[in-house]
Amino acid sequence: MSAEADRRYLAAALALIAGFMAVEVVIGFIARSLALISDAGHMLTDATAIVFALIAMRVAARPPRGGFTYGLKRAEIISAQINGITLLLPAGYFVYEGIRRLIAPPDVEGLYVVVTGLAGIVVNLAATWLLSRADRSSLNVEGAYQHILNDLFAFIATTIAGALIWLTGWTRADAIAALVVAALMLKAGWRLVRDAGRVFMEAAPVGMDPAEIGARTAALEHVVEVHDLHIWEVASGYAALSAHLLVVPGADCHAVRLAAERIFRDIYGIEHITVQVDHAPPGLLTIGDTAPGCAAPHAPAHRSPPRSDSAAATPPADDTDPGDQGGTARLSPILE
Repeated sequence: MSAEADRRYLAAALALIAGFMAVEVVIGFIARSLALISDAGHMLTDATAIVFALIAMRVAARPPRGGFTYGLKRAEIISAQINGITLLLPAGYFVYEGIRRLIAPPDVEGLYVVVTGLAGIVVNLAATWLLSRADRSSLNVEGAYQHILNDLFAFIATTIAGALIWLTGWTRADAIAALVVAALMLKAGWRLVRDAGRVFMEAAPVGMDPAEIGARTAALEHVVEVHDLHIWEVASGYAALSAHLLVVPGADCHAVRLAAERIFRDIYGIEHITVQVDHAPPGLLTIGDTAPGCAAPHAPAHRSPPRSDSAAATPPADDTDPGDQGGTARLSPILE
């Protein structure tokens, strides 16, 4: 799926949402329906979400330059965070107003609500279909999609409320529908803020367990310890990893690095990889030693499991660099 195709889908959905939102605001005031006005407010956040998504896609496509060595890919994460906030803030008002109208319900024109709600369902179905065809692996696109999807659910609730008012005269149904809309907005908004926050805090991607990855890497042949293992997301679907591996003196650092990179790339799908491999100092090879091999480790260390082959933990006598003093290792090339 190309970025240009994604932009076309988002632009088409934006046109649908913006046009219908203007109509809904007018009808909402005529019908005196909070459910319709809250839906229109939700649609405004939908339109805003799509606008931010389109801008973020343009900005994120710019190549790395200057101090932005990753480019501006996190512009999409900023957009997703804003989209989440624009769901949370109006929801608070709709909760307050919905409760107030439960206590003192105004007169609501149910027929207007039903007709507008049905039209909204059609418009949001079309917009949801358009956004479902875009690349939803991007948190940015997913944020816009969740806006539209939740608005579709809100229109369904609004239509049901309008039908109840029209057929039975039970005007509190309008306030209940508004509270349902607010609940949906709160749920979707919190998820977007939480997921974008994980990227900003450089947490490991969901579904990746750094402890498991560290243990699997430490189990590789000749590896003594893995530390400074960091896994984070630059942007949605763009995972990065860096690690420091210590191997037994005399082991082929290059081969160990390639084996580790195959694990990261083939099993976990991480493409941006930086691995430093050094020979372990002799003290780290002592049986039962639990001290980390790095003077100031910045992440939990993972030690290799006990090996039955003692040769794997014993440095060959004739293969140690005479220039290595105190176990200082030669640094292997670092590849991404």
